[in-house]
Amino acid sequence: MMALVHCGTFSFRSVVAAAASSSSHPSSAASLKFSQPNVKASFFSSPPPPPLLRFNLTGKAFPGGGTPETKESPLVAAGGGPANVAVGIARLGGSSAFIGKVGEDEFGYMLADILKENNVNNEGMRFDPGARTALVFVTLRSDGEREFMFYRNPSADMLLQEDELDLDLIRKAKIFHSSISLITEPCRSAHMAAAKAAKDAGAVLSYDPNLRLPLWPSADSAREGIMSIWETADIVKISEEEISFLTKGEDIFDDAIVRKLFHPNLKLLIVTEGADGCRYYTKEFNGRVKGVKVDAVDTTGAGDSFVAGLLAQLAEDLSLLHNEEKLRESLKFANACGALTVTERGAIPALPTKEAVLNALFSPVL
Repeated sequence: MMALVHCGTFSFRSVVAAAASSSSHPSSAASLKFSQPNVKASFFSSPPPPPLLRFNLTGKAFPGGGTPETKESPLVAAGGGPANVAVGIARLGGSSAFIGKVGEDEFGYMLADILKENNVNNEGMRFDPGARTALVFVTLRSDGEREFMFYRNPSADMLLQEDELDLDLIRKAKIFHSSISLITEPCRSAHMAAAKAAKDAGAVLSYDPNLRLPLWPSADSAREGIMSIWETADIVKISEEEISFLTKGEDIFDDAIVRKLFHPNLKLLIVTEGADGCRYYTKEFNGRVKGVKVDAVDTTGAGDSFVAGLLAQLAEDLSLLHNEEKLRESLKFANACGALTVTERGAIPALPTKEAVLNALFSPVL
């Protein structure tokens, strides 16, 4: 059985250093090279463009004229929460699939290639001839934290239609994970239909709000949209910042406040605390698992890597939802996944293998 993830935003991301005055210093760029697509044509809503129209793209796309690559050189990379989770699961040895929509353009076909090359089933991808693949510019601060600037007006990921869903693929999922695709129609309705199909087929529903306020019309609409799917989810992963947002500034460290977000059908609520680890809440027990200390270079994708680590463990053994000892071990694994991801620049290039995670867990210092 596999984990299936539903696209919120799947895009090309340009990761750049902040202004010199902020003393930001991303790590050296990992090279990304793309060639002829190796994805079956039957996966697409229309044939790929002719080979002569294709080109190669490297991680240092912006420096030119022989300028040497530096820590401040922009890095062009694929990203997007659900896609990061899908690749993360596959890289850990699990089985994953992706559904969503990209533009029928060069970037869209490259993104399909990246999923295929990372052993993610991309049969659920759709290509829109009338909309572009989304672009996101990520600015890194010196501590590895980020600021996002989105180019979606609208982009193809926002335009997935309910009748474009691969329901056969969805019904095969053991776990259905989704994130931030509740903002606009028609993607919102497609998301809800996909989640219902998965739930009706017996899948566990996982949800990560992945709050990006600039994508929402208003803060109130963001709260309403996030909570609209909340009570259908079996597992919710949320950050401390998102707790503060949803509770309008209440104490994020007060278990009673966090419990307000717990609903009768929820099996597991996870609160991520960055480098400090995570807290967990179920109907039977709650607690905290400390994080793995590393030197952060780029925090992009850390939460998605955490989710991938947790879902990969859950897909193997759903009983850990009711066994605190097993759950804690799985969360240690997930914490290590997130920690390793922040030690490199870019999300997908930095997602760890299972071997790397196990080595980190048994090493005293990373």
